[in-house]
Amino acid sequence: MTASELEIRINELAGMQSNEVPPDIAREAVDEVLAALDQGAVRAASRNEDGAWTTHTWVKRAILLGFRIGILADYSNSPFSFLDKDTYPPRAFDAAHRVRIVPGGSTVRTGAYLAPGVVCMPPMYVNTGAYIDENTMIDSHALVGSCAQIGKRVHLSAAAQIGGVLEPVGAVPVILEDDVFVGGGCGVYEGCLIRAGAVLAPGVVLTGSTRLYDLARENIIGRNEQGALEVPENAVVAPGARSASGRFADQHGLSLYTPVIVKYRDRKTDAATALEEILR
Repeated sequence: MTASELEIRINELAGMQSNEVPPDIAREAVDEVLAALDQGAVRAASRNEDGAWTTHTWVKRAILLGFRIGILADYSNSPFSFLDKDTYPPRAFDAAHRVRIVPGGSTVRTGAYLAPGVVCMPPMYVNTGAYIDENTMIDSHALVGSCAQIGKRVHLSAAAQIGGVLEPVGAVPVILEDDVFVGGGCGVYEGCLIRAGAVLAPGVVLTGSTRLYDLARENIIGRNEQGALEVPENAVVAPGARSASGRFADQHGLSLYTPVIVKYRDRKTDAATALEEILR
């Protein structure tokens, strides 16, 4: 089927009650979508020419349908037990994929695309629907959640958490554009769009409802028209704090965490992130 025919089929099946879904037809359609996701031929979201991102709701519906129709399967490898829906087995790679997966317990789920040049340090996990573009580094204990869109030459440092967004199906997934650097222990969750070249210092946590204070340009950034927190291109974000209000807070000197844009990326910042090239 063409992508448009597949979209129509998935939307029809997703609108049915569970007891009405024809198992064979549904599995064939889901398998076709997952195969296209594996190859990067379809995506859960894509960037338009004007820089805005469009969510492809039918792709998310296909992924959710896969969970509905899947049955529990045993993928155990003694002495370790692994059981999951049979529609989402771990992906298998070979040298032709040109993806480097260092031994040590990493898993990429079916329906996730890893482009040539991606490096995976153990242990890491990539969930279904994710798209990871060329020459991106996924470091140890990093997570790329369902439908997250990761650009070229992105560095996800150790213990970075990139959240997944499956529902609601119209919600924009977490997006990191090209050349983003994510420091160790960062969390980027639902409702976040990190524009190209941005740097997140270790420990930064962002969600769609976060208020981002821009010291360099002296403004406060909230949700954009699409309902996402948009970190500007080349912004350098660090963990900060602001005073908590009220008598009790004043009495105890309390403050609240807040992310702060301290500057915009320059040559000095680029030199600090050059470690990524050495690791390759």
